[in-house]
Amino acid sequence: MKEVALLLAAASLALGSPANAKPAPPQLAQIVSSMQASASGWNSGDLDKFMAVYSPSTETTFVSGNGLIRGKQAIADHYLKDFGFADSAKRGTLTFETLNYRPLGNRMALYIARYTLTYLDGKSASGVTSVLFRRDKGAWHIVADHSS
Repeated sequence: MKEVALLLAAASLALGSPANAKPAPPQLAQIVSSMQASASGWNSGDLDKFMAVYSPSTETTFVSGNGLIRGKQAIADHYLKDFGFADSAKRGTLTFETLNYRPLGNRMALYIARYTLTYLDGKSASGVTSVLFRRDKGAWHIVADHSS
């Protein structure tokens, strides 16, 4: 819970100057919590936990340098193939830094973050992810993910 509070404080600073700072919307807290749970799954090598944030819809998409992938299972297969979840040295440790958040109505939101993968050999890889969330049955799920 302490990590969520710290992320929300950082997000508030990133979303506006202290003079104009408004409390972070509750949707952002829920989305940040979902992203943290996903990263926790990644870091523990639990692909199902990592993928739980993605919508089960066949229309869910993931875009990277390798192109467009459709559907939650195809996205999971991509991560399994490219990062070998059983091998923590190949998978690395995942963190997210909130860069921007924008509500898009009552059921949609855009979340932009910097992801960083840190490997056991001290090397790291980082990029930006733009994630479109949709709220269904009280939970926020990724319906489109563009990571570069």
